[in-house]
Amino acid sequence: MSTAKMLRRSTEAVALRGEVGRLPPSLSGIARRFSSSPSSSSSLASPNNVAEAATVAEASSSSGGTVSSGGEETARPGSLLWRVIKSSVLLASTAVAGGAAYVTYAFDVDTVEQKLSALKSAKDFRASDEANIFEKLRTAVYTTSLGAGTSVAEFYIDTRKNLEDQIRGIAAPSSSKLLPDLLPHEKGTFTLVLDLNETLLYSDWKRDRGWRTFKRPGVDAFLEKLAQHYEIVVYSDQLNFYVEPVLERLDQKGCIRYRLSRDATQYTNGKHLRDLEKLNRDPSRVIYLSGHAKETTLQPDNALPVKPWKLEADDTVLLDMLPFLEFVAKQRPADIRPVLASYEGLDVPTEFRERTKELQRKLAGRKQTTRLWRGSSV
Repeated sequence: MSTAKMLRRSTEAVALRGEVGRLPPSLSGIARRFSSSPSSSSSLASPNNVAEAATVAEASSSSGGTVSSGGEETARPGSLLWRVIKSSVLLASTAVAGGAAYVTYAFDVDTVEQKLSALKSAKDFRASDEANIFEKLRTAVYTTSLGAGTSVAEFYIDTRKNLEDQIRGIAAPSSSKLLPDLLPHEKGTFTLVLDLNETLLYSDWKRDRGWRTFKRPGVDAFLEKLAQHYEIVVYSDQLNFYVEPVLERLDQKGCIRYRLSRDATQYTNGKHLRDLEKLNRDPSRVIYLSGHAKETTLQPDNALPVKPWKLEADDTVLLDMLPFLEFVAKQRPADIRPVLASYEGLDVPTEFRERTKELQRKLAGRKQTTRLWRGSSV
């Protein structure tokens, strides 16, 4: 062989070795084997070697990189098999989450437990000895599936109970006894529970000045007069860091005895409701006055609705309510709830004035009758 031909082949072999490092893993091993073979370089282009390399390359391309050195298919990230597995897991997780969400929405825990008991009973079913092999096989598959289902259901029930217990702990008032006991000499005193926003004041926000709080007309006289007859409690659904500074400015004479904020409310269906039973007071002697009284308490029988205040300058609602509330405090009815029910749907100040006039007419008539009777007996 001539010197020029040997140099050309040596150069080709070196170039081939340089390209091996850039080949896919499935081809680099074969290329190295061929390039390091002691046989002549002409064997690199033999039909058998070319066919083998082409077969391996085609297999590697069609399998998306899943052919291992032993010829077995493996699930590597990015491969078709890997994508199928990942999609299946995602689909199953979505189905489980959707099923749990539907069950949580549609059924309470007691209903789910009843259905679980029925599943457990069905799980213990056994095929009779006379059944054929296919019937026994079908029964075995059915009971095995139910066993897996009941295990999942038991886990779901335990998890849901724990979550609901935690939610109840957060949603419930901070204490079952929100107020201390009344003093002995105050046992017959009525408790007047007042809402804050749109009842005693109004908070307004504007871009140029931010938040500002306005006192309702007559609120100072309202608090001062009723503090002489009632135990006054403000019960708000706002956070404590809002309630405290606002009441510090509003109640500078100390007419409000207790202040309750959001942590004392009951969170139900997206609303913070006042639970008057947690006040540690006789419900027959509790009045809840609010611009949204009926819809913001768990005890609507104790509610005394007033018109919500939204910065109307001519508002006189609080002052108009004074005669009725002072009359109740002096008369001390055995149970305030029937009294409030008799004013349901009516404007309380107007109706109270009418009833007062009617009572005065009746009293005047009785006095006139007494005078006539005494005059005729003389």
